[in-house]
Amino acid sequence: MKHSYLILMVFAFAKANSQELPPQLTGPQLLNKAIAYHDPQGNWSKFIGNLEILMTMPDTEDRISYVDINLPAKTFELISKRGDIINEYRVFKDSVTVAKLDLSQPDSTLTTMEADFERAVTMRNYYTYLYGLPMKLKDPGTIVSYEVQKKKLNKKEYLVLQVNYKPGVGSDVWFFYFDPITYKMEAYQFYKEKENRQPDYSTGEYILLSEEHKINGIRMPRVRKWYYNKDKKYLATDTIIK
Repeated sequence: MKHSYLILMVFAFAKANSQELPPQLTGPQLLNKAIAYHDPQGNWSKFIGNLEILMTMPDTEDRISYVDINLPAKTFELISKRGDIINEYRVFKDSVTVAKLDLSQPDSTLTTMEADFERAVTMRNYYTYLYGLPMKLKDPGTIVSYEVQKKKLNKKEYLVLQVNYKPGVGSDVWFFYFDPITYKMEAYQFYKEKENRQPDYSTGEYILLSEEHKINGIRMPRVRKWYYNKDKKYLATDTIIK
């Protein structure tokens, strides 16, 4: 009788404790909490600002990029310099201008091709996507997994959100890593998509995020370090320096 009483007490204690635990977050709920951390005032949709970004890579000259984003006006400007070569990309709604200069040859202008105009739009999408995360995961065509995963990265356990994209919007499978307490985004990775929205684990890269750059009430990762998924080989570091 005494033994049965102890079993009931243990069961009651376990049940009480389980009721005190927070419910499991869904993917959309986790995303909302992450956005509340990074953009607590909801400023991203009306973002107007500029960034100065230093890119360092092994065995390659550093690149400095000046990025100007005006979402309400739908304008984007990127001026990047590596060595003596300067590339300028400007996008105003559907209008694109490109300029390429070689400082080693005064008054010279490098030839621009159709691919350069396509690259201007690609650069706009690239910078507004990566520096607009996680808010950009609310964009149309984004498929946020309902289930939240738990994964370890660099010996730390994260809440992980899988994101796929509808055809015509994106073709990669993304995983976003959030601190389980603050919901701060601390890493993300992507793979090429196979059939049935499954990742091809032999492809893609992962990016570690650190420090913070606060601009217009938004917390952006200041440092991004890029690695290959396949062999963890280091690729590059992007750092917001202003």
